[in-house]
Amino acid sequence: MPRPALLFDLDGTLIDSIGLLLECMQFAFDGRERAPTIPQWVAGIGTPLRTQLAEWCGGPEEVEQMVGRYRDYQELHLERLTTPFPGVIETMQWARAEGFKTALVTSKGKGMTGRSLDHVGLATAFDAVVTFEETTHHKPLPDPVFLALERLGASPNRALFVGDSPHDMHAGRGAGVKTAAALWGPFTRDELAVASPDFWMQRFDELPAVVSALG
Repeated sequence: MPRPALLFDLDGTLIDSIGLLLECMQFAFDGRERAPTIPQWVAGIGTPLRTQLAEWCGGPEEVEQMVGRYRDYQELHLERLTTPFPGVIETMQWARAEGFKTALVTSKGKGMTGRSLDHVGLATAFDAVVTFEETTHHKPLPDPVFLALERLGASPNRALFVGDSPHDMHAGRGAGVKTAAALWGPFTRDELAVASPDFWMQRFDELPAVVSALG
């Protein structure tokens, strides 16, 4: 039986960047009468930025203006507010050493994804990287997961997707892969439970045990 393919979300799963995402949002919406609360913004983390912004803007032109403000702040502060979660570097090294096929599946854009991976030391950790630009439909739909599986040459029934948001769990289930919910991200267990993950992880270094449970 082939080893399972291992797929991962980025923000909130591999890297602690939630503070950065919230500061970017607050900067972008500063001075605007209509703005999301922190819980409202957190609820959308894991979906594309434009999808999040569209709910709070008057149309596509305004969305693009807000994207510009958000990106301006992100450009300046990404390294200051981005770190790998405990156990991520070592566990990803284990996955590579053991010969598992690995993929990143993120709603982040290609440029910021590459910069984030370079900064935390994960630039060579993946056989495939799927970013926002590469699919028409995004998480919580399964298209990005399907693309990652295609690039790895992997079957859904021999794959695991680790993510911290309900959007990740829905995307994984929709693609027919097993899902593992990361409890160190911004979503609570109750918020994740509605998406029925197959496994729960308290720490990233529990990954080998979850992989072993897959059989």
